[in-house]
Amino acid sequence: MMSEEHIEVESEVVACDGGTGPLGHPRVWLNMEGRGEIVCPYCSRHFVLKKGAEAGAH
Repeated sequence: MMSEEHIEVESEVVACDGGTGPLGHPRVWLNMEGRGEIVCPYCSRHFVLKKGAEAGAH
């Protein structure tokens, strides 16, 4: 099930901790590996690489 929350980011590698409070989870680092998007396996947040952002940029 995919989250309705889409977060635009400028790097293919992102950290997710699920937010604060009861929705939080351990911080994980996620790597899009050239796909331009990734979904957190804990909270289903959907991270999308912003248009114009360089793949592989940190």
